[in-house]
Amino acid sequence: MPTDPHRVVLTGENPFIRLSPSDGAEESCVASFWRILFCPAGPGHVLYYRSEMTDGQWRIYSDNITMTRWLQDTVQGMLDASLKDTSIPVIDAAFSKSGDPAYFWTETIMSAEEEITMTWHDLGDPLLVHTMPDEIPGRDYGVCTVLIPAAGTRLTHNGVQTAGQSWPRERDGRPFSTTPWPSPKAGPRRGRAAPRGISPQWA
Repeated sequence: MPTDPHRVVLTGENPFIRLSPSDGAEESCVASFWRILFCPAGPGHVLYYRSEMTDGQWRIYSDNITMTRWLQDTVQGMLDASLKDTSIPVIDAAFSKSGDPAYFWTETIMSAEEEITMTWHDLGDPLLVHTMPDEIPGRDYGVCTVLIPAAGTRLTHNGVQTAGQSWPRERDGRPFSTTPWPSPKAGPRRGRAAPRGISPQWA
């Protein structure tokens, strides 16, 4: 069985939600959730989130600030350059999950004053995605992950549902979505030896 020659820098889960008021419109809600099982800064959870409920400004909720800042300096900062700003405060939070991945999934984030829920439902057939570092311009990291298209998504903030929705897409001729639910992630960095896994892994 062949192995990937790159070093795995993290493994875990990175489900996200991107909502917009109409297909192709600017995103009104963006939420990137991480459940890290392994990385140089330790395990933990973090949510990077902005919507009309935050006046369009990023908020960060976490139970491991060191891991949160490491992600901003590496993979999350690569995915969205506006999150490279490590002056954004980190709010202490607790995290829980519920559901059945065959049907729906909910992540719940609780801080002292806020409750956020992220839900994916009407899930489609999973796709296995494997890219190498620098294969996509501007992407220093590669990834091996399973993406599950979610036809329906919802994010609530203190009981109020945020505006917008996800929209159908196709990927390689298969049904997809603007908000797929990535089942567990890992990745290697260029020039280092390392194994890869099916759980989301960045390298």
